Amino acid sequence: MADQAAETSIERPYGWLVVIASMAMVSMAFGAMYLIVVGMVPVSQEMGWPRSVPSLANGLNWAGAGLGGVLMGWFADRYGSGRSAIIGGFSLAAGCILAGSMQGEWSLYTAHFLLLGIFGKGALMVPLLSNATRWFDRNRGFALAVVGSGQSIAGMVLPPIFRYAMDEAGWRSVMIGYGIACLAVILPLSLLLRRSAPTALPDDGAPLPTPQPMPLPGDDAVAFVRRAVPSLHLLHALLCLAIIGCCVAMAMPIVHLMSHAIDLGFSAARGAEMLSLLLAGGFVSRLGFGLLADRIGGLRTILIGSIGQAATLSLFIWIDGLTGLYLSALAFGLAFGGLVTTYSLVARELFPLGEVGWRIGVILLCGTLGMAGGGYLGGLVYDLAGSYRIAFLTGVIFNLGNLVIVLGLLFRLRPAASADLSRAS
Repeated sequence: MADQAAETSIERPYGWLVVIASMAMVSMAFGAMYLIVVGMVPVSQEMGWPRSVPSLANGLNWAGAGLGGVLMGWFADRYGSGRSAIIGGFSLAAGCILAGSMQGEWSLYTAHFLLLGIFGKGALMVPLLSNATRWFDRNRGFALAVVGSGQSIAGMVLPPIFRYAMDEAGWRSVMIGYGIACLAVILPLSLLLRRSAPTALPDDGAPLPTPQPMPLPGDDAVAFVRRAVPSLHLLHALLCLAIIGCCVAMAMPIVHLMSHAIDLGFSAARGAEMLSLLLAGGFVSRLGFGLLADRIGGLRTILIGSIGQAATLSLFIWIDGLTGLYLSALAFGLAFGGLVTTYSLVARELFPLGEVGWRIGVILLCGTLGMAGGGYLGGLVYDLAGSYRIAFLTGVIFNLGNLVIVLGLLFRLRPAASADLSRAS
């Protein structure tokens, strides 16, 4: 049976090479985002700006990445993810150079929204995730988790390096230098994407052998969802709302933990270490969530992660000691890391194959808008209240809204599953 499954699987060793290269390119794209996170305090001080200005730049980066994901996902479907990656490499380089040499708010916003967002991260994240799904059927969740873990790798490796380099050479030089590094890394790796992915399973059009949230005998996921939810568009809209609430909460500590630590009297180096530890936990949990989702389904995995994210985010409201902040950062990373890529898996599980690409793009667009809103909202609340504690509380409230939607979807699907199983027996 195992040999027969291997013969009918589309998976090939080259697919894992594509996954590793994609993970590295995603790491470079997200590294550009952490430049303004690490440099928030020195940039604000040098330019005489409130925290909301660099926070808005970070938010525009996320929003641009979401819009770019839809646009460049469409481009990659027609011209290939390799060409999309080349565009991303050049755009990241141009955006970092513009951000490093900027003299006013609008050049900062343009660099982060247009170059680092739409044509930078947007040209890499969604196209590379979508491309990875085409190489796998049995290990799709784990493959997506590996590609998406580039965000966590960038976060746990680069902030301490950026912090040290900015102390030594200044934030402008670091931004410009990182742009050159993006071009040097991404262009060679994009050549690995020139080989076409396997076209389909031998039995084209049959249900793919991926684990379903609630498997039904002799049925497929799409038909099941059509019975459980009146409209696939309604399901899509609810997933979009859920990821917005999830990502608003997620952005709060990712964007502001380092500044929060500085405000509490700790050094910038300690704050960078906390952010690195948070994203190291995110790397571990992203891989773990991928394995879990391959076994219990994406929607249940999202529920587990969302509960953990709400609980660990609330720790930042109360804890202000150095050891407690380190532990809270690690706990939050272990909770949130696998959530975003699991939404992509849910779309792949529940929607028709011909609609998966654009539906993933729209879901991730809403996620990036949530990250943008959460990052900006955190800075705005800080400017109004003078403390990040209220900002973290706001994030918890958004997270609870996400939980309500996910629980509602699970309970709405469960009766349909029970009825179908009764008829099958």
